[in-house]
Amino acid sequence: MVEVRRGDELGETYRRRITEVYVRAFADDFVAFSRDTGTLADAFEHMLLLDRFHVALVDGEPAGLASLTEGDETLFAPRWRELRHHLGLARGLLALVVIRRWFMRPSAGARPGLAEIGFVATEPGHQGRGVGTALLRHLLALPGYREYVLEDIKDTNEPALGLYAKLGFTVYRRQKVRLARRAGFTELVSMKLVQEPARPG
Repeated sequence: MVEVRRGDELGETYRRRITEVYVRAFADDFVAFSRDTGTLADAFEHMLLLDRFHVALVDGEPAGLASLTEGDETLFAPRWRELRHHLGLARGLLALVVIRRWFMRPSAGARPGLAEIGFVATEPGHQGRGVGTALLRHLLALPGYREYVLEDIKDTNEPALGLYAKLGFTVYRRQKVRLARRAGFTELVSMKLVQEPARPG
């Protein structure tokens, strides 16, 4: 049974475990800072805004996560002192610049009422067990939203693209990325979903 809770509802005692799920899932994107996921978790633990992350729990343990923002909301509040302490001067500065430039800027079409879903991840031991589906269904059932976007998914991430399509998302943009083949993919795919308003009962 998968239960989905918002990170701030779980509280600070879950912060480290939520961060570990995050860094393990996206470690390949952070190799310039460190190849050690423990070091990355040390560096990033302070900066996650838990109210923007929704966490899938299996037997009380985080098994996956996804973020949801709208408008100019951001997911992180990085502190230079923390990044420098855990990553060193040069890599800490690089991390601060990259996080602010790539992970804290709203997407071009961001606006109130449009929900942007990001950082969808499932722990390896729970993949194929409905965790991602439970996360997405939870987000799509939240009140206050009709339109959703998933930005910049690697075209090689076929399981994720298949899941999103199964839930009704359609591709609205494909973007070629310079030197992407070196990173093992060709395009970044963005998808959207507009839900029909509920009919009055």
